[in-house]
Amino acid sequence: MPASPPAPPVLSLHGITKRFGPLVANDNISLDLRAGEVLALLGENGAGKSTLVSILFGHYVADGGHIEAFGRPLPPGQPRAALDAGIGMVHQHFTLADNLSVLDNVMLGTEPLWSWRSRRGAGRRRLDELAQRFGLQVRPEALVGSLSVGERQRVEILKALYRGARILILDEPTAVLTPQESEQLFATLDTLVKEGLAVIFISHKLDEVLRVSNRVAVLRGGKLVYTGPTQGTSKAELATTMVGREVVPPRRPATAQAPGALVLNCQGVHTVAQGHATPLAGIDLRVLSGEILAVAGVSGNGQVALAELLHGLIPVHRGRLEVQGRTLLARPRDWVGLPVARIPEDRHAQGVVGDLSLWENTITERLRDRRFARWGWVRRAAARAHAQSLIQRFDVRGGGPDVPARRLSGGNMQKLVLGRALALGDDAPQGVPTLIVAAQPTWGLDVGAVAFVHESLLEAAAKGSAVLLISEDLDEILALADRIAVMHQGHLTPARPRAAWTLASLGLAMAGSSPQASTSAATTTSNPSAP
Repeated sequence: MPASPPAPPVLSLHGITKRFGPLVANDNISLDLRAGEVLALLGENGAGKSTLVSILFGHYVADGGHIEAFGRPLPPGQPRAALDAGIGMVHQHFTLADNLSVLDNVMLGTEPLWSWRSRRGAGRRRLDELAQRFGLQVRPEALVGSLSVGERQRVEILKALYRGARILILDEPTAVLTPQESEQLFATLDTLVKEGLAVIFISHKLDEVLRVSNRVAVLRGGKLVYTGPTQGTSKAELATTMVGREVVPPRRPATAQAPGALVLNCQGVHTVAQGHATPLAGIDLRVLSGEILAVAGVSGNGQVALAELLHGLIPVHRGRLEVQGRTLLARPRDWVGLPVARIPEDRHAQGVVGDLSLWENTITERLRDRRFARWGWVRRAAARAHAQSLIQRFDVRGGGPDVPARRLSGGNMQKLVLGRALALGDDAPQGVPTLIVAAQPTWGLDVGAVAFVHESLLEAAAKGSAVLLISEDLDEILALADRIAVMHQGHLTPARPRAAWTLASLGLAMAGSSPQASTSAATTTSNPSAP
Protein backbone atom coordinates (compact mmCIF):
# COMPACT_ATOMS: atom_id res chain seq x y z
CA MET A 1 0.00 0.00 0.00
CA PRO A 2 1.60 3.31 -1.04
CA ALA A 3 2.40 5.79 1.70
CA SER A 4 0.00 8.69 2.01
CA PRO A 5 1.43 12.03 0.88
CA PRO A 6 2.60 14.38 3.65
CA ALA A 7 0.11 16.93 4.92
CA PRO A 8 0.43 20.35 3.28
CA PRO A 9 2.40 22.91 5.30
CA VAL A 10 0.50 25.29 7.55
CA LEU A 11 3.15 27.94 6.95
CA SER A 12 5.35 28.52 3.91
CA LEU A 13 8.01 31.18 3.41
CA HIS A 14 9.09 31.62 -0.21
CA GLY A 15 12.31 33.47 -1.09
CA ILE A 16 12.13 35.99 1.76
CA THR A 17 14.69 38.75 1.31
CA LYS A 18 15.15 41.82 3.48
CA ARG A 19 17.79 44.55 3.18
CA PHE A 20 18.75 47.36 5.50
CA GLY A 21 20.87 49.58 3.29
CA PRO A 22 23.85 47.51 2.15
CA LEU A 23 23.16 44.82 4.77
CA VAL A 24 21.22 41.77 3.56
CA ALA A 25 19.53 40.54 6.75
CA ASN A 26 17.55 37.76 5.02
CA ASP A 27 18.79 36.36 1.73
CA ASN A 28 16.23 34.35 -0.28
CA ILE A 29 15.01 32.21 2.64
CA SER A 30 12.43 29.49 2.01
CA LEU A 31 10.99 27.42 4.86
CA ASP A 32 7.87 25.46 5.68
CA LEU A 33 6.18 24.26 8.85
CA ARG A 34 3.59 21.50 9.32
CA ALA A 35 0.91 20.91 11.92
CA GLY A 36 2.10 18.99 14.97
CA GLU A 37 5.73 19.89 14.31
CA VAL A 38 8.33 21.81 16.32
CA LEU A 39 10.82 23.60 14.08
CA ALA A 40 13.88 24.99 15.90
CA LEU A 41 15.22 28.20 14.35
CA LEU A 42 18.92 28.64 15.16
CA GLY A 43 21.64 31.09 14.27
CA GLU A 44 24.26 33.45 15.64
CA ASN A 45 23.28 36.87 16.89
CA GLY A 46 22.79 38.93 13.75
CA ALA A 47 22.14 35.86 11.59
CA GLY A 48 18.67 37.12 10.62
CA LYS A 49 16.32 35.21 12.96
CA SER A 50 14.67 38.28 14.48
CA THR A 51 14.24 39.91 11.08
CA LEU A 52 12.63 36.77 9.65
CA VAL A 53 10.20 36.45 12.56
CA SER A 54 9.40 40.18 12.38
CA ILE A 55 8.48 39.78 8.71
CA LEU A 56 6.35 36.76 9.55
CA PHE A 57 4.52 38.68 12.26
CA GLY A 58 4.00 41.76 10.10
CA HIS A 59 6.43 44.12 11.84
CA TYR A 60 8.65 44.35 8.74
CA VAL A 61 7.84 44.16 5.05
CA ALA A 62 10.09 41.90 2.97
CA ASP A 63 11.86 43.33 -0.06
CA GLY A 64 11.30 40.07 -1.89
CA GLY A 65 9.36 36.85 -1.51
CA HIS A 66 5.99 36.04 0.05
CA ILE A 67 4.39 34.04 2.88
CA GLU A 68 1.44 31.66 2.90
CA ALA A 69 -0.46 30.60 6.02
CA PHE A 70 -2.80 27.62 5.71
CA GLY A 71 -2.62 27.86 1.93
CA ARG A 72 -3.54 31.56 1.74
CA PRO A 73 -1.27 34.54 1.09
CA LEU A 74 -0.38 36.44 4.26
CA PRO A 75 -0.67 40.21 3.70
CA PRO A 76 2.72 41.81 4.39
CA GLY A 77 3.28 44.35 7.13
CA GLN A 78 0.00 43.69 8.96
CA PRO A 79 0.31 42.21 12.48
CA ARG A 80 -3.48 41.96 12.68
CA ALA A 81 -3.47 39.78 9.57
CA ALA A 82 -0.91 37.46 11.20
CA LEU A 83 -3.06 37.19 14.33
CA ASP A 84 -6.20 36.56 12.26
CA ALA A 85 -4.35 33.85 10.34
CA GLY A 86 -3.68 32.01 13.61
CA ILE A 87 -0.07 33.05 14.25
CA GLY A 88 0.80 33.78 17.89
CA MET A 89 4.08 34.76 19.49
CA VAL A 90 5.47 34.55 23.02
CA HIS A 91 8.31 37.07 23.31
CA GLN A 92 11.40 36.56 25.44
CA HIS A 93 10.45 39.68 27.42
CA PHE A 94 6.80 39.23 28.32
CA THR A 95 4.24 41.76 27.06
CA LEU A 96 1.84 41.70 30.01
CA ALA A 97 0.32 44.45 32.16
CA ASP A 98 1.39 43.79 35.76
CA ASN A 99 -1.48 45.83 37.24
CA LEU A 100 -4.18 43.81 35.45
CA SER A 101 -5.51 40.35 36.25
CA VAL A 102 -4.68 37.24 34.27
CA LEU A 103 -8.15 37.27 32.72
CA ASP A 104 -7.89 40.95 31.77
CA ASN A 105 -4.51 40.39 30.12
CA VAL A 106 -5.81 37.41 28.15
CA MET A 107 -8.96 39.20 26.98
CA LEU A 108 -7.30 42.55 26.28
CA GLY A 109 -7.86 43.52 22.64
CA THR A 110 -10.19 40.63 21.85
CA GLU A 111 -13.48 42.52 22.23
CA PRO A 112 -14.80 45.34 20.05
CA LEU A 113 -14.38 48.84 21.46
CA TRP A 114 -18.06 49.65 20.86
CA SER A 115 -19.30 46.77 23.00
CA TRP A 116 -21.21 48.22 25.97
CA ARG A 117 -19.99 45.53 28.38
CA SER A 118 -17.23 42.96 28.63
CA ARG A 119 -18.17 39.28 28.33
CA ARG A 120 -15.96 38.30 31.25
CA GLY A 121 -18.04 35.25 32.15
CA ALA A 122 -17.63 33.69 28.72
CA GLY A 123 -13.99 34.75 28.67
CA ARG A 124 -13.29 33.08 31.99
CA ARG A 125 -14.98 29.86 30.91
CA ARG A 126 -12.87 29.76 27.73
CA LEU A 127 -9.70 30.54 29.71
CA ASP A 128 -10.47 27.75 32.20
CA GLU A 129 -11.11 25.33 29.33
CA LEU A 130 -7.79 26.17 27.64
CA ALA A 131 -5.89 25.97 30.93
CA GLN A 132 -7.34 22.55 31.68
CA ARG A 133 -6.86 21.25 28.14
CA PHE A 134 -3.19 22.21 27.86
CA GLY A 135 -2.12 21.87 31.51
CA LEU A 136 -1.53 25.61 31.96
CA GLN A 137 -3.02 26.19 35.38
CA VAL A 138 -3.35 29.85 36.39
CA ARG A 139 -5.58 31.90 38.69
CA PRO A 140 -7.76 34.06 36.40
CA GLU A 141 -8.29 36.82 38.99
CA ALA A 142 -4.65 37.00 40.17
CA LEU A 143 -2.72 40.17 39.33
CA VAL A 144 0.01 39.40 36.82
CA GLY A 145 2.47 41.39 38.95
CA SER A 146 2.05 38.82 41.74
CA LEU A 147 2.87 35.81 39.55
CA SER A 148 6.14 33.94 39.23
CA VAL A 149 8.05 34.09 35.95
CA GLY A 150 6.88 30.60 35.01
CA GLU A 151 3.25 31.55 35.66
CA ARG A 152 3.60 34.67 33.53
CA GLN A 153 4.84 32.57 30.67
CA ARG A 154 1.77 30.37 30.98
CA VAL A 155 -0.36 33.51 30.71
CA GLU A 156 1.49 34.53 27.52
CA ILE A 157 0.85 31.12 25.96
CA LEU A 158 -2.80 31.17 27.05
CA LYS A 159 -3.15 34.65 25.58
CA ALA A 160 -1.99 33.35 22.19
CA LEU A 161 -4.22 30.27 22.38
CA TYR A 162 -7.22 32.38 23.43
CA ARG A 163 -6.79 34.34 20.20
CA GLY A 164 -6.95 31.13 18.20
CA ALA A 165 -3.26 30.58 17.52
CA ARG A 166 -2.52 27.47 15.48
CA ILE A 167 1.08 28.46 14.85
CA LEU A 168 3.06 29.46 17.95
CA ILE A 169 6.44 31.25 17.90
CA LEU A 170 8.43 30.87 21.12
CA ASP A 171 11.40 33.27 21.42
CA GLU A 172 13.97 32.08 24.00
CA PRO A 173 11.15 30.59 26.10
CA THR A 174 13.33 29.22 28.92
CA ALA A 175 15.68 32.19 29.32
CA VAL A 176 14.24 33.19 32.71
CA LEU A 177 12.85 29.86 33.95
CA THR A 178 14.10 27.50 36.63
CA PRO A 179 14.86 23.92 35.52
CA GLN A 180 11.57 22.79 37.05
CA GLU A 181 9.62 25.49 35.17
CA SER A 182 11.40 24.52 31.96
CA GLU A 183 10.28 20.93 32.46
CA GLN A 184 6.68 22.12 32.85
CA LEU A 185 7.01 24.13 29.63
CA PHE A 186 8.29 21.10 27.72
CA ALA A 187 5.35 19.06 28.97
CA THR A 188 3.02 21.80 27.74
CA LEU A 189 4.74 21.80 24.34
CA ASP A 190 4.19 18.05 24.05
CA THR A 191 0.48 18.58 24.66
CA LEU A 192 0.25 21.49 22.22
CA VAL A 193 1.93 19.51 19.45
CA LYS A 194 -0.28 16.48 20.03
CA GLU A 195 -3.27 18.83 19.62
CA GLY A 196 -1.95 19.77 16.18
CA LEU A 197 -0.28 23.11 16.86
CA ALA A 198 2.81 24.00 14.87
CA VAL A 199 5.67 25.58 16.86
CA ILE A 200 8.69 27.65 15.87
CA PHE A 201 11.17 27.32 18.74
CA ILE A 202 13.95 29.95 18.89
CA SER A 203 16.68 29.17 21.41
CA HIS A 204 20.42 29.27 21.95
CA LYS A 205 20.23 26.35 24.37
CA LEU A 206 21.09 23.43 22.15
CA ASP A 207 20.23 20.76 24.72
CA GLU A 208 16.65 22.05 24.66
CA VAL A 209 16.60 22.19 20.89
CA LEU A 210 17.62 18.54 20.67
CA ARG A 211 14.96 17.61 23.19
CA VAL A 212 11.86 19.40 21.89
CA SER A 213 12.25 19.90 18.14
CA ASN A 214 11.48 17.65 15.16
CA ARG A 215 13.44 19.67 12.62
CA VAL A 216 16.15 22.32 12.74
CA ALA A 217 16.73 25.31 10.46
CA VAL A 218 20.00 27.21 10.79
CA LEU A 219 20.65 30.76 9.55
CA ARG A 220 24.15 32.16 9.10
CA GLY A 221 24.90 35.57 7.71
CA GLY A 222 21.29 35.99 6.58
CA LYS A 223 21.29 32.76 4.56
CA LEU A 224 19.56 29.47 5.30
CA VAL A 225 22.53 27.09 5.52
CA TYR A 226 20.89 23.96 6.92
CA THR A 227 17.52 22.29 7.40
CA GLY A 228 17.07 18.73 8.55
CA PRO A 229 15.68 16.39 11.16
CA THR A 230 16.82 16.86 14.74
CA GLN A 231 17.22 13.14 15.26
CA GLY A 232 20.72 12.07 14.36
CA THR A 233 22.42 15.41 14.94
CA SER A 234 24.36 16.64 17.98
CA LYS A 235 25.07 19.82 19.92
CA ALA A 236 28.56 20.04 18.48
CA GLU A 237 27.31 19.68 14.90
CA LEU A 238 24.63 22.32 15.41
CA ALA A 239 27.08 24.74 17.03
CA THR A 240 29.56 24.29 14.19
CA THR A 241 26.81 24.83 11.60
CA MET A 242 25.68 28.01 13.37
CA VAL A 243 29.06 29.73 13.62
CA GLY A 244 30.95 28.09 10.77
CA ARG A 245 33.70 26.70 13.02
CA GLU A 246 34.14 24.31 15.91
CA VAL A 247 33.09 25.78 19.25
CA VAL A 248 34.66 24.40 22.43
CA PRO A 249 32.82 25.73 25.50
CA PRO A 250 35.33 26.87 28.13
CA ARG A 251 34.98 25.64 31.72
CA ARG A 252 36.47 26.68 35.02
CA PRO A 253 39.26 24.17 35.81
CA ALA A 254 38.58 21.97 38.82
CA THR A 255 42.09 22.82 40.00
CA ALA A 256 41.82 26.59 39.59
CA GLN A 257 44.31 28.67 41.54
CA ALA A 258 43.55 29.42 45.18
CA PRO A 259 41.70 32.73 45.63
CA GLY A 260 43.57 35.70 47.01
CA ALA A 261 42.71 38.73 49.10
CA LEU A 262 39.21 39.88 50.00
CA VAL A 263 37.93 42.35 47.39
CA LEU A 264 34.17 42.73 47.94
CA ASN A 265 32.70 42.58 51.44
CA CYS A 266 28.95 42.97 52.06
CA GLN A 267 27.68 42.47 55.60
CA GLY A 268 23.98 42.69 56.41
CA VAL A 269 23.30 44.96 53.44
CA HIS A 270 19.77 46.27 52.99
CA THR A 271 18.53 48.54 50.20
CA VAL A 272 15.30 50.49 49.78
CA ALA A 273 12.85 49.41 47.09
CA GLN A 274 13.45 51.24 43.80
CA GLY A 275 10.42 51.10 41.48
CA HIS A 276 9.47 47.47 40.87
CA ALA A 277 12.91 46.09 41.78
CA THR A 278 13.00 43.75 44.79
CA PRO A 279 15.25 45.30 47.49
CA LEU A 280 18.08 43.48 49.22
CA ALA A 281 17.24 42.11 52.65
CA GLY A 282 20.35 41.79 54.78
CA ILE A 283 22.69 39.99 52.37
CA ASP A 284 26.18 38.79 53.27
CA LEU A 285 28.62 38.39 50.38
CA ARG A 286 32.39 38.09 50.12
CA VAL A 287 34.24 37.82 46.81
CA LEU A 288 37.98 37.17 46.68
CA SER A 289 40.63 38.09 44.15
CA GLY A 290 40.96 35.46 41.44
CA GLU A 291 37.63 33.72 42.08
CA ILE A 292 34.33 33.64 40.24
CA LEU A 293 31.36 33.76 42.60
CA ALA A 294 28.01 33.24 40.90
CA VAL A 295 24.63 34.44 42.14
CA ALA A 296 21.78 32.34 40.73
CA GLY A 297 18.10 33.19 40.92
CA VAL A 298 14.87 33.63 39.03
CA SER A 299 14.50 37.09 37.49
CA GLY A 300 12.97 39.66 39.84
CA ASN A 301 14.33 38.38 43.13
CA GLY A 302 16.78 41.18 43.87
CA GLN A 303 19.45 40.71 41.22
CA VAL A 304 18.76 44.15 39.75
CA ALA A 305 19.24 45.78 43.15
CA LEU A 306 22.49 43.86 43.73
CA ALA A 307 23.93 44.88 40.36
CA GLU A 308 22.89 48.52 40.77
CA LEU A 309 24.34 48.60 44.28
CA LEU A 310 27.69 47.35 42.96
CA HIS A 311 27.59 49.78 40.04
CA GLY A 312 27.27 52.71 42.45
CA LEU A 313 23.73 53.52 41.35
CA ILE A 314 21.81 52.96 44.61
CA PRO A 315 22.95 53.44 48.23
CA VAL A 316 23.21 51.05 51.14
CA HIS A 317 20.26 51.67 53.44
CA ARG A 318 21.67 49.58 56.27
CA GLY A 319 24.72 47.38 56.59
CA ARG A 320 28.34 47.50 55.46
CA LEU A 321 29.76 47.55 51.92
CA GLU A 322 33.47 47.68 51.17
CA VAL A 323 35.67 47.17 48.12
CA GLN A 324 39.30 46.48 49.02
CA GLY A 325 38.57 47.78 52.51
CA ARG A 326 37.17 51.06 51.23
CA THR A 327 33.58 52.10 51.90
CA LEU A 328 32.00 53.37 48.69
CA LEU A 329 29.00 55.64 48.32
CA ALA A 330 26.44 55.64 45.51
CA ARG A 331 28.68 57.59 43.13
CA PRO A 332 29.44 55.66 39.94
CA ARG A 333 32.65 57.57 39.24
CA ASP A 334 34.16 56.29 42.51
CA TRP A 335 33.42 52.69 41.48
CA VAL A 336 34.80 53.20 37.98
CA GLY A 337 37.94 54.73 39.44
CA LEU A 338 38.91 51.66 41.51
CA PRO A 339 38.36 50.18 38.84
CA VAL A 340 35.13 48.17 39.13
CA ALA A 341 34.01 46.92 35.72
CA ARG A 342 30.30 47.02 34.92
CA ILE A 343 28.53 44.60 32.55
CA PRO A 344 24.86 45.56 32.91
CA GLU A 345 21.92 43.23 32.39
CA ASP A 346 20.29 45.26 29.61
CA ARG A 347 22.88 46.07 26.97
CA HIS A 348 20.40 48.13 24.95
CA ALA A 349 19.02 50.36 27.74
CA GLN A 350 22.03 50.45 30.08
CA GLY A 351 25.03 49.11 28.20
CA VAL A 352 25.28 51.46 25.23
CA VAL A 353 23.76 54.65 23.87
CA GLY A 354 22.45 53.42 20.54
CA ASP A 355 22.68 56.71 18.66
CA LEU A 356 26.29 57.34 19.72
CA SER A 357 29.17 55.90 17.74
CA LEU A 358 31.26 52.98 18.91
CA TRP A 359 34.16 55.26 19.84
CA GLU A 360 31.88 57.47 21.92
CA ASN A 361 30.48 54.43 23.74
CA THR A 362 33.94 53.05 24.51
CA ILE A 363 34.98 56.17 26.46
CA THR A 364 31.74 56.93 28.32
CA GLU A 365 33.36 55.67 31.53
CA ARG A 366 36.80 57.12 30.75
CA LEU A 367 36.10 60.84 30.50
CA ARG A 368 38.25 61.49 33.59
CA ASP A 369 41.18 59.84 31.81
CA ARG A 370 43.40 62.60 30.40
CA ARG A 371 44.23 60.42 27.39
CA PHE A 372 40.63 60.78 26.17
CA ALA A 373 39.48 64.13 27.57
CA ARG A 374 41.24 67.24 28.79
CA TRP A 375 39.84 70.56 30.08
CA GLY A 376 36.36 69.51 29.00
CA TRP A 377 37.35 68.59 25.41
CA VAL A 378 37.27 65.06 24.09
CA ARG A 379 40.43 63.94 22.33
CA ARG A 380 38.74 62.29 19.36
CA ALA A 381 41.79 60.82 17.68
CA ALA A 382 42.84 59.00 20.86
CA ALA A 383 39.26 57.87 21.49
CA ARG A 384 38.90 56.49 17.95
CA ALA A 385 42.23 54.66 18.23
CA HIS A 386 41.10 53.17 21.56
CA ALA A 387 37.81 52.05 20.03
CA GLN A 388 39.56 50.48 17.04
CA SER A 389 41.84 48.58 19.42
CA LEU A 390 38.84 47.20 21.33
CA ILE A 391 37.02 46.31 18.09
CA GLN A 392 39.98 44.19 17.01
CA ARG A 393 40.77 42.75 20.45
CA PHE A 394 37.18 41.67 21.17
CA ASP A 395 36.18 40.82 17.60
CA VAL A 396 33.33 43.36 17.41
CA ARG A 397 31.82 42.89 13.96
CA GLY A 398 29.55 45.40 12.29
CA GLY A 399 31.62 48.42 11.40
CA GLY A 400 34.37 50.77 12.47
CA PRO A 401 34.62 53.30 15.32
CA ASP A 402 32.19 55.76 13.69
CA VAL A 403 29.27 53.31 13.27
CA PRO A 404 26.28 53.94 15.62
CA ALA A 405 26.09 51.29 18.34
CA ARG A 406 22.44 50.52 17.52
CA ARG A 407 23.55 48.93 14.24
CA LEU A 408 25.38 46.12 16.03
CA SER A 409 23.79 42.73 16.61
CA GLY A 410 23.14 41.74 20.21
CA GLY A 411 26.26 39.59 20.42
CA ASN A 412 28.56 42.24 18.98
CA MET A 413 27.02 44.90 21.21
CA GLN A 414 27.78 42.70 24.21
CA LYS A 415 31.37 42.26 23.03
CA LEU A 416 31.67 46.06 22.90
CA VAL A 417 30.33 46.37 26.47
CA LEU A 418 32.66 43.59 27.64
CA GLY A 419 35.66 45.21 25.97
CA ARG A 420 34.91 48.60 27.48
CA ALA A 421 34.54 47.04 30.93
CA LEU A 422 37.72 44.96 30.85
CA ALA A 423 39.74 47.84 29.37
CA LEU A 424 39.19 49.73 32.63
CA GLY A 425 41.90 47.50 34.11
CA ASP A 426 44.52 48.13 31.42
CA ASP A 427 46.42 50.48 33.76
CA ALA A 428 45.97 48.32 36.87
CA PRO A 429 48.98 46.32 38.13
CA GLN A 430 47.41 43.00 37.09
CA GLY A 431 46.04 44.42 33.81
CA VAL A 432 42.40 43.64 34.69
CA PRO A 433 39.76 45.39 36.83
CA THR A 434 39.79 44.86 40.58
CA LEU A 435 36.18 43.68 40.55
CA ILE A 436 33.95 42.66 37.63
CA VAL A 437 30.19 42.74 38.18
CA ALA A 438 28.69 40.81 35.26
CA ALA A 439 24.88 40.76 35.23
CA GLN A 440 23.40 38.29 32.73
CA PRO A 441 26.49 38.68 30.49
CA THR A 442 25.39 36.12 27.89
CA TRP A 443 21.62 36.63 27.89
CA GLY A 444 20.33 35.90 24.38
CA LEU A 445 23.78 35.32 22.86
CA ASP A 446 24.69 32.55 20.45
CA VAL A 447 27.11 29.76 21.31
CA GLY A 448 30.09 31.48 19.71
CA ALA A 449 29.54 34.78 21.53
CA VAL A 450 28.85 32.92 24.79
CA ALA A 451 32.16 31.07 24.51
CA PHE A 452 33.99 34.37 23.91
CA VAL A 453 32.42 36.07 26.94
CA HIS A 454 33.16 33.04 29.14
CA GLU A 455 36.78 32.90 27.99
CA SER A 456 37.19 36.61 28.77
CA LEU A 457 35.79 36.26 32.30
CA LEU A 458 37.93 33.20 33.00
CA GLU A 459 41.03 34.99 31.76
CA ALA A 460 40.27 38.02 33.96
CA ALA A 461 39.85 35.80 37.03
CA ALA A 462 43.11 34.00 36.23
CA LYS A 463 44.86 37.39 36.23
CA GLY A 464 43.45 38.32 39.62
CA SER A 465 40.05 39.96 39.11
CA ALA A 466 37.30 39.18 41.57
CA VAL A 467 34.33 38.24 39.37
CA LEU A 468 30.72 38.40 40.56
CA LEU A 469 28.55 36.62 37.99
CA ILE A 470 24.81 37.29 38.29
CA SER A 471 23.05 34.84 36.01
CA GLU A 472 19.86 32.85 35.47
CA ASP A 473 21.63 30.36 33.20
CA LEU A 474 22.50 27.41 35.43
CA ASP A 475 24.68 25.73 32.80
CA GLU A 476 26.73 28.93 32.65
CA ILE A 477 27.01 29.10 36.43
CA LEU A 478 28.09 25.48 36.79
CA ALA A 479 30.66 25.91 34.00
CA LEU A 480 32.32 29.04 35.43
CA ALA A 481 31.79 29.44 39.15
CA ASP A 482 34.07 28.51 42.04
CA ARG A 483 31.30 29.21 44.54
CA ILE A 484 27.56 29.69 44.10
CA ALA A 485 24.91 31.53 46.14
CA VAL A 486 21.20 31.73 45.36
CA MET A 487 19.03 34.84 45.61
CA HIS A 488 15.34 34.59 46.47
CA GLN A 489 13.06 37.50 47.38
CA GLY A 490 16.00 39.73 48.24
CA HIS A 491 17.73 37.17 50.48
CA LEU A 492 21.00 35.44 49.62
CA THR A 493 21.96 31.92 50.66
CA PRO A 494 25.48 31.23 51.92
CA ALA A 495 27.93 30.77 49.04
CA ARG A 496 28.91 27.12 48.67
CA PRO A 497 31.45 25.35 46.44
CA ARG A 498 30.25 24.50 42.96
CA ALA A 499 30.56 20.78 43.67
CA ALA A 500 28.01 21.09 46.49
CA TRP A 501 25.25 22.02 44.04
CA THR A 502 23.29 20.16 41.37
CA LEU A 503 20.87 21.48 38.78
CA ALA A 504 17.99 20.16 40.87
CA SER A 505 19.16 21.71 44.14
CA LEU A 506 19.83 25.03 42.43
CA GLY A 507 16.38 25.03 40.88
CA LEU A 508 14.76 24.31 44.23
CA ALA A 509 16.78 27.03 45.96
CA MET A 510 15.79 29.49 43.22
CA ALA A 511 12.15 28.67 44.02
CA GLY A 512 12.81 29.22 47.72
CA SER A 513 12.07 25.66 48.74
CA SER A 514 15.44 23.94 48.89
CA PRO A 515 16.48 22.46 52.18
CA GLN A 516 20.06 23.25 51.19
CA ALA A 517 19.20 26.92 50.87
CA SER A 518 18.82 27.12 54.62
CA THR A 519 21.88 25.14 55.57
CA SER A 520 24.26 26.90 57.87
CA ALA A 521 27.81 27.91 57.27
CA ALA A 522 28.81 24.44 58.38
CA THR A 523 28.16 23.24 54.85
CA THR A 524 30.77 25.65 53.52
CA THR A 525 33.64 24.68 55.79
CA SER A 526 34.99 22.38 53.12
CA ASN A 527 35.99 25.52 51.22
CA PRO A 528 38.58 27.56 53.12
CA SER A 529 37.69 30.68 51.15
CA ALA A 530 33.99 30.55 52.03
CA PRO A 531 32.74 33.30 54.33
